[in-house]
Amino acid sequence: MASVRYIVIDVDEAVAFYRDNLTFKLDKHSPGKFAALVRDDLTLYLSAPGAGSGGQAGGNPKPGGWNRFMIVTNELDALIERLRRADASFRGDISDGGAGRAILLEDPSGNVIELFEFKKD
Repeated sequence: MASVRYIVIDVDEAVAFYRDNLTFKLDKHSPGKFAALVRDDLTLYLSAPGAGSGGQAGGNPKPGGWNRFMIVTNELDALIERLRRADASFRGDISDGGAGRAILLEDPSGNVIELFEFKKD
């Protein structure tokens, strides 16, 4: 099972975003400080800056950047449309090349999730 930690500005807002928009299930939650969410074989750990060891590791962690995890979908256009209706933010437009199409989705703190669809034969 893979794990990713994101530093987020508002843990509770991020929990709602991942649960409601990307079908993550809440596993652990310390409101305002920490949450662990699960989707398939991925555990996503969310930490507020300065909260616990994850929110302090490396000095003064901040959200954002270009590191990301990827969600593979068979219905990229429908997922993008649903997320746009939920006022989600994206970085750029759909890229189309190589093995498939992708777009970068931002969570409420600016952390990136790549939404990817393999080319259909």
